[in-house]
Amino acid sequence: MELILKINDILNGIVWGWPMLILLLGTGILYTTVLGVPQLTKFFYTIRNTILKVFEQASEEHEGDITPFQAVSTALAATVGTGNIAGVATAIASGGPGAIFWMWISALFGMATKMSEVILSITYRETDDYGYSIGGPMYYIKNGLGFGWLASTFAFFGMIASFGIGNMTQSNSVAVALNTTYGLNKLYVGIGVSILAGIVIIGGIARIAKFTAKLVPLMATLYIVGALFIIFLNIKNVPSAFAEIFRTAFSPRAALGGGMGIAIKETIKFGIARGVFTNEAGLGSAPIAHAAAQTDHPVRQGLWGIFEVFADTIMICTLTALVIIVTGQAYSGLTGAELTTKAFQTGFVGGDHVVTIGLTLFAFSTILGWEYYGEKCFQYLFGRNSVWIYRLIYIPIATVGAIGGLQEIWHISDTLNGLMAIPNLVGVLLLMPVVIALIRDFFRDPDRKRTKREEYLSAIPEKYKKHLDI
Repeated sequence: MELILKINDILNGIVWGWPMLILLLGTGILYTTVLGVPQLTKFFYTIRNTILKVFEQASEEHEGDITPFQAVSTALAATVGTGNIAGVATAIASGGPGAIFWMWISALFGMATKMSEVILSITYRETDDYGYSIGGPMYYIKNGLGFGWLASTFAFFGMIASFGIGNMTQSNSVAVALNTTYGLNKLYVGIGVSILAGIVIIGGIARIAKFTAKLVPLMATLYIVGALFIIFLNIKNVPSAFAEIFRTAFSPRAALGGGMGIAIKETIKFGIARGVFTNEAGLGSAPIAHAAAQTDHPVRQGLWGIFEVFADTIMICTLTALVIIVTGQAYSGLTGAELTTKAFQTGFVGGDHVVTIGLTLFAFSTILGWEYYGEKCFQYLFGRNSVWIYRLIYIPIATVGAIGGLQEIWHISDTLNGLMAIPNLVGVLLLMPVVIALIRDFFRDPDRKRTKREEYLSAIPEKYKKHLDI
């Protein structure tokens, strides 16, 4: 096991190091350029046709099992997690406030990547033996490129990653937060998390989607209101906070708590890495949830991909960063959730409760979202009838994570989480002509409702349809 962990540490340094970050950011830059900067030129159209139409019901005539908002809620349940609280603080503590600027940059280009992933997921999704829509990188790699072995590789990485990064580390965050603030026993917290998660998970994607559609807005609102309250109380410090972010993005200064200088490359690295970690653009996880959405065209759901990254990183992560900076805690020497908690505590009496409750809800929602990701990966590898085996493992393992057990699996799953990006980006990059063709098709007449899948499939080049069963 010691040898395995040493090998894992080496791999982890690669997959979460410069090579992968350059690949992820480069993919976003390439798609942004080729597609004509859709995250900016189509931003207001995106907002009008996503969050402003949240209560508009999707037509049941379209393929899919859940509404577009339920799909993005499931995806956001997985992406809005501890990274928004602890991850942002870690980026600031390690790379200085300037890391937030580079987090914004990674999010800007990540919007184009996430949009493309979602488009491909809808385009190449299938219907399983029970009539449910299933999709994600494993399906667009297999059905778009015919690379079955690479699709299975992604599914394997995703399945194992779900147990650690998607489950045990999250339940541990919940247990530690509730134990620290309220003195609750970690074992009992773990049992409670397993029971509550199991109740939701047993209902499948329909119940997960309905639950997260209510939970995500609630938890986001609670955290956002708390953060905005602190920012309002320290409104005079906001201009200087933004000035500090921009200034230290290109000219980092010593982190007073660490007593050592921060190189520009470290500031960039921590910002981009934390951005990718929190919004998951390019990792291939979120498209699995979006594949279940009821929509008449892949690009219409792809717009939700842009909104997802915007909400996760530009909104929530930025608020966390501003709270830390305006309360004067950026150079306190603290890091992770402890830094964010201290900042909220400084902001107002009881602010630590906002962080604790926010962290609990964020982490719990991540457990639900990642269960669906892992389950679909498991289903791809072993078939629909074996899903119950995955659930029997996934649900109780949250208790193990809560008490800090099997930490070796945490480290390995973190590496596999990063490795998911490799097969996914192969698919995303090689299928770029499909994304381009579909975007052109959609924006010729964006208000037109397609009634059959063949209407948009006819727009993509023939060579990318030969593996489709149509």
